[in-house]
Amino acid sequence: MTATSSAPPVQPFVANAGAAPFSFGRHVLPHLLAVLALLLLVVIYFSPIFFDHKTLVQSDVLQFQGSAREIMQWKEQHGHEPLWTNTMFGGMPAYLILTHFPGDLSQYLVKLFTLGLPTAAGNIFCALVCAYALFVALGMRWWMAIGGAIALGFSSYNLIILEAGHNTKSFALAYAPLVIGGVLVAFRRNRWLGAALLALGLAMNVRSNHLQITFYLLILLAVFFVVEFIGALREKRLGAFVSTSALLGVAALVAVGISFGRLYTTATYSKYSIRGKSELTTAAPTAPGQAPATPTQETGSGLDRDYAFGWSYGVGETLTLLVPDFYGGASTHALDKSSATATALRGLGVGEAQLDQYLQSLPLYWGAQPFTSGPVYIGAVVVFLFILGLFVVERRLAVWLLVASVLGMMLAWGKNFEAFNYFVFDYFPGYNKFRAVAMALVIPQLAMPVLALLAAWRMVGSPAETLVGPTLLPGGGTRQTALMRAVYATGGLLAFALLVALVADPTTASDAQLAKQGFPVSAIVADRSAMARGDVFRSLFFVVAAAAALYFFLRGKLGARTAGLALSALLLIDLWGVDKRYVNSTDFKENVSQEHFQPTPADLQIQQDKGIYRVLNLGNPFNDGRTSYFHFSIGGYHGAKLRRYQDVIDRQLSGPNGSKKLDMLNTRYLIPREPNQPVQRNPGALGNAWLIREVKTVQNPDQEMAALTTLDPATTAVVDAGKFPDVKAGAIDPGAGAISLTSYEPEKLTYAANLTNPAVAVFSEIYYADGWNAYLDGKPAPYFRANYLLRAMQLPAGQHTVEFRFEPKEYAIGNTISLISSILLVLLIGAAGWLGWKQRGTMPQAVGAGLGAGR
Repeated sequence: MTATSSAPPVQPFVANAGAAPFSFGRHVLPHLLAVLALLLLVVIYFSPIFFDHKTLVQSDVLQFQGSAREIMQWKEQHGHEPLWTNTMFGGMPAYLILTHFPGDLSQYLVKLFTLGLPTAAGNIFCALVCAYALFVALGMRWWMAIGGAIALGFSSYNLIILEAGHNTKSFALAYAPLVIGGVLVAFRRNRWLGAALLALGLAMNVRSNHLQITFYLLILLAVFFVVEFIGALREKRLGAFVSTSALLGVAALVAVGISFGRLYTTATYSKYSIRGKSELTTAAPTAPGQAPATPTQETGSGLDRDYAFGWSYGVGETLTLLVPDFYGGASTHALDKSSATATALRGLGVGEAQLDQYLQSLPLYWGAQPFTSGPVYIGAVVVFLFILGLFVVERRLAVWLLVASVLGMMLAWGKNFEAFNYFVFDYFPGYNKFRAVAMALVIPQLAMPVLALLAAWRMVGSPAETLVGPTLLPGGGTRQTALMRAVYATGGLLAFALLVALVADPTTASDAQLAKQGFPVSAIVADRSAMARGDVFRSLFFVVAAAAALYFFLRGKLGARTAGLALSALLLIDLWGVDKRYVNSTDFKENVSQEHFQPTPADLQIQQDKGIYRVLNLGNPFNDGRTSYFHFSIGGYHGAKLRRYQDVIDRQLSGPNGSKKLDMLNTRYLIPREPNQPVQRNPGALGNAWLIREVKTVQNPDQEMAALTTLDPATTAVVDAGKFPDVKAGAIDPGAGAISLTSYEPEKLTYAANLTNPAVAVFSEIYYADGWNAYLDGKPAPYFRANYLLRAMQLPAGQHTVEFRFEPKEYAIGNTISLISSILLVLLIGAAGWLGWKQRGTMPQAVGAGLGAGR
């Protein structure tokens, strides 16, 4: 076959035998300049950070800063991070919040990927660089790879999660392209180079510590291996498939081993968290009129189903992948002064100054989620090229990326597709540990740009006019015929979207309340429809423009590089414009942390008391990290509280005898909801430790929880005899004895006991046996759990020193394995790189250019 266009021969990134010798100007300089261009884009987008000394307001980062305050202060003062903190939910392991593992040497690679850029800017730069590396590794020239970097890096979800402060999620997504690239390079170009790339990418992805993103990435790769296995079976290449898969498996084990310390400690803790199995078998009481939870929902292993599916993407809402504001954009969104709502407000007598204020924050979202910061928009150009890929890219790759994308969409629908998703939730291993299933859209977010760029490279980077090898959709023909089919298919999808926008009713359940407040609801509804229609035509423009660039290339009017750069520019303009709707200059402010953590009069008043006690902030206490910045908080902000603590919150703290539970948690102060009201001191707070007069035993956790309802913790402790059979029920006379806290460290508590009689002491500390050890006069001593939640200990008469030390063996074991794995990663990358370089002359051509029927 002969070429009939101006496309140049394919030149893989790593030269084949007989190719031109290595040249810095030819093989390195273009990529350095491309990376500098990506850096420039980041600087421009985040210019308020670089030029105005502002910070992106990230709510979750502020919550984290409050939660981690004690940990960071302790490290500043003592040179190491404690493994436990008492500033959230009465106490929890610090490695669920902020703990570094010295054996994890991948921490030194973070600055390499981010260039040490500030938060948010560094995240996006990392995403762009990793995506660029993916497409270069697949054999694409810089002018096409830069478009792929933009498609993956500037996807709207990447910016929206940054505004929320989901930095770990952002980094996990940023490193995912390296993992995908490693798998593709291993199976399509060079197994050793692929193994090195996968090991590096997966090590950084897992290190980012957002296991839900890693879980979705593994689903994406699992689909690839199934499709590849079927292809290998049909083509009798099973031996090569198994050997390559085994090599990648070893690379993956080494990569995961680097974060073993973090994973091991988290896995151990998860058994005791709300993501583990509850010991209770009865459902919690509910408010009047509220349907009771079923026992299986509450007591099963994993999250409650309703909680996990709280954020489920609507089935129709999936059109936002192609049309950004099809469902109104964010929950509160801005309109311009030419909108129907603006006109209606003027008619109601609203002045221009007040009009601006109203128009900046309107309830325009009408999708299926409770609320949202913005849509998942992959891009009109990406969706068009993705559809084109079904016609031009090798069948197995297209099947993989299509199936994975559809699967991700179905998972994201959650409760809106119960028949599928409830089954997956109940039976797929590990899936019930995660919430906010709409996040599964990261699967198509990763898969669709890969197929889109492979299609673009197949169109402009291949010398063959006739399509080579089997593709997903039959029909054969030239690239020009494939292009027209993709135009018709995408145009049909946009026509359907326009029809939906014309006939859909974009009202919400909250509109009636808006009408009562005097808002022009009919105008707001009209603007929702207008936004959908407008964005349909916006997407149509970018599809036509991308198709035109390819058409003129195929007609010989544009060179390959010009067409590739034109596509890259369209990708940038498309995604940048939508991103700026949700993260723009108004989201950056000066002195964000200083203002957020400015102590209130209540904080200052409480801090006059230099004792060790807890504080309950009555304003949204269990989703509040700010209180933890100043005090030992009864509440906090974390997605994985101890299940026992959550059980007490749900069943006891809001009950008629809830104040008694606050007493046993040593809650000395309560901050009112209204900031102008005075701080309330709780006279019933029982202190850090106290001696009781009676032990009551029960036979199971349900009885223990029920006994708490009427328990007076000042005099009595209830103990589950099924778990602690050595603890005997009965009255106790502590005599004139006393016990008090004499020394506080986050992971070491010291008490002085002066007892005239043997006694039982209860401590206002959270029971967590997997790490906390008790010592009596320096020798290990047993202790037990009392009142469902607290520690207790039997003490002999006399003067004694009691210590509790947090000494989790998982940390030491995990850190050692992390160090060994870090060394193995360096050796693996070095060996794989050397072997891959030796085999460079035998590599097949670039992935996206048509590898023939056999590949």
